[in-house]
Amino acid sequence: MEEMVVEEIQELLEKENDRALKQYLDQLNISDVEELIDELPQHAAKFIETLSLNRAVNVFRILDFPTQERIIKKLSGNKLNQIIKDLPPDDRTALFSELKGDVVKKMITLLPPEERKESLALLGYKEDSIGRLMTPDYIAVKPEWSITRVLAHIRRYGKNSETIDVVYVINKEGVLLDDIRIREVLLADPEAIIGELTDKRFIALKANDPQEDAINIFRMNNRVALPVVDENNILLGIVTVDDILWIANEEYTEDMHKIGGTEALDEPYLDIPILKLVKKRAGWLIVLFLGEMLTATAMQHFEIELEKAVVLSLFIPLIMSSGGNSGSQASTLIIQAMALGEVTIAEWWRVMRRELVSGALLGIILGTIGFVRIVTWQELHLYNYGPHWLLIATTIFFTLVGIVLWGSLIGSMMPIILKKLKLDPATSSAPFVATMVDVTGIVIYFSVAVLILKGVLL
Repeated sequence: MEEMVVEEIQELLEKENDRALKQYLDQLNISDVEELIDELPQHAAKFIETLSLNRAVNVFRILDFPTQERIIKKLSGNKLNQIIKDLPPDDRTALFSELKGDVVKKMITLLPPEERKESLALLGYKEDSIGRLMTPDYIAVKPEWSITRVLAHIRRYGKNSETIDVVYVINKEGVLLDDIRIREVLLADPEAIIGELTDKRFIALKANDPQEDAINIFRMNNRVALPVVDENNILLGIVTVDDILWIANEEYTEDMHKIGGTEALDEPYLDIPILKLVKKRAGWLIVLFLGEMLTATAMQHFEIELEKAVVLSLFIPLIMSSGGNSGSQASTLIIQAMALGEVTIAEWWRVMRRELVSGALLGIILGTIGFVRIVTWQELHLYNYGPHWLLIATTIFFTLVGIVLWGSLIGSMMPIILKKLKLDPATSSAPFVATMVDVTGIVIYFSVAVLILKGVLL
């Protein structure tokens, strides 16, 4: 949003020139009005109140929930009623699902009987189910109808449909038989029967399936909308790609938060209260802190070895960070691959084989660097590792091979195991995997050291 536009709007607000403000706002695109609300959030309700109903609805539906909630509190009752009534059912359901129960009840009572029934039906589905995304506004026709009758039906009811790009063919029981693109209908003989165009090859979503499934199905198929059916294949509604893009963005944001080792934020970072932000982050930090305490316990177990060969303590940070980094890398790669549908639970063995090879090669690379570093420092007299420096270098080499390989395996398998347990793979965040590998890394390091240095330093 250009600064000049914001200044002009502020001037109109100060003069309380509502007529000029409406004319100015009507010249802006919907996205420009949204940016304006971001720039001047204190006047958000005023902008929505000033806009015509259709434009107000289109702006309101693309705002984030905290902004919608602030507008609801300030908007006049009449305008609010009109907006809630005219919101598409899926957007209305998304809003109701975020609002507190008493507010939702009050708003639902403001809706006409038919739309009240739709909202209550949609809210009956689980929060993260496809049923929450669907809209009942679609074009459905019978297989025995002629193309002429189908087109007449579209002309009559199409304006109330979420999209008319696809026509859905159902029988008298409401069972979905097929979906037909509108171009096929337009190009068909007017006297042809719509059932003759069906091939019964269609893709449908299940109302009770998780929304993540819908994201993957839309990603794999070039569709603007997909039908939603129940267990008996009865058509319940449709889900459009704009809702899927919105959910995909939310899923991505939530996964990024979890991968970073924090709970998902349900508000923009700058809007969330400090105490709430601390609460979101504290839980995971406490869990990770308690996990890292096990590292101290592991080191205490090898206290005698440390006293005999103090030089080994110099490489503990190197060993721990290398294992944690390799685990974090593998975890992030697999979480992303699973989110894109590139890796499934059934392919765990292929993933393990690849990580065995790549982890071993990465370990050899880092181990070689560690080995060369000790040799170089010793030969150039930059540091004296003692008379058994070559054995110490060998210990570091094999430890790095083992710890990087182990980290890669843990990082790659953890998301798959969590998915198998029907948990969110993103929970196996980089900090979580790194903490696990830190603890086991100490055990691997000193076990290798005992094998190589026993009878020499230990």
